[in-house]
Amino acid sequence: MSVQTIYTSEEGKRRILNYYEAYLPLIKVEFERVYVDTRFGITHTLVAGPVEGKPLFIFQGGNCINPMTLSWFSSLFEEYRIYAPDTIGNPGYSAETRVSAKDDSYALWVADLMNHFGIEKSACIGPSYGAGIILRTAAYMPEKIACSVLMAPSGLQMGSKLKMVQKILLPLIRFQLFSDKRGLQKIADAMSLNSMKEIDRQIIEDIFTHVDLSHEMPKRTEKKELAQYTSPTMVLAGTEDIFFPGDQVVARAEAIIPNLVAATTYPMGHFPSDAYLQKMNDDIKQFLSEHYSFSCGD
Repeated sequence: MSVQTIYTSEEGKRRILNYYEAYLPLIKVEFERVYVDTRFGITHTLVAGPVEGKPLFIFQGGNCINPMTLSWFSSLFEEYRIYAPDTIGNPGYSAETRVSAKDDSYALWVADLMNHFGIEKSACIGPSYGAGIILRTAAYMPEKIACSVLMAPSGLQMGSKLKMVQKILLPLIRFQLFSDKRGLQKIADAMSLNSMKEIDRQIIEDIFTHVDLSHEMPKRTEKKELAQYTSPTMVLAGTEDIFFPGDQVVARAEAIIPNLVAATTYPMGHFPSDAYLQKMNDDIKQFLSEHYSFSCGD
C-alpha cells in the first residue's frame, strides 16, 4: 500500500477497481483513458464522444466510482465530447490525495484538466459532490464554465441532519460493526426511494467496507462568491432526496445563482430511477441545445 491511501486494504482496492472495469461496458461507449498530471496528482480521465463535439465535463458523485454516475448521462455521448475525470481522493484510478472542498483547490484542479485538453471553457455537469466541484469552480474560476447542470447538488442546501442520522448514519454504523445487510439495504432504499440497481448496491457495500469514506462536503456556497459567475445554470433535484431536498435546494439556488435559467424537481431520491433518468436527460439535452452556443466551446 502507498503511504497515503483511501483504501483499508489492497484486496479492497482490487475489488472496487474490478467493479469499475465491470461497469464501463454497461455504458456501451468506447472510452479513451487519459492520465493527466495535475498539481494535486495524477487524474485518470475517461474521454468519449465525437472529437469535433463541443466539450462537456462530467464530474462524478462522491464516495462512489466514476462509471456509476457517468452512466446516468449516456444519452449525451453521441453529440458531445465527454471528459469524465475520476475525482482525486475518491475510489478510482486517480491519485488518492484528498483536497479541500472549502477553498479554490477543486477550481485549480479543473483548470489543470481543461488546460491539458486545450479547452478554454466547457459545459459542466455534476451530480451531488460533482455539482459541488462545479460550484467551487464557479466561485473561483467562473470563466472556465460555459454553462452548467447541477444535479442533486451539494454546496447549496443540506437536508435534515436528524433524518440523515436516522436513515443513513445509524444503519451505516450497524452495517460496519455487525455486517448487518439490513442496514445496508435501508441506506440504499433511503438514497433511491427503493429503486437502486443491484450492482450499485453491491458497489456501495464494498465502498462502505473497504474505503475510508470522505465526510467533508463542499462548503455551502454564498451569494457573494458567485457575483462574477454569469453562465446559464440548470438545477435538477429530487423532492425526496435525503441529503439535498429538492424544494430547499431550488429555493437556495434561486437566491444565489445569478443566471439560473431552469430549476426542476422530480419526485425521486438522491439516486434517480431509470424513469426519471430518461426525463432528466431529455431536460438536460434541451438546456444544452438552448444555452451552450458554439462560442462557448473550445
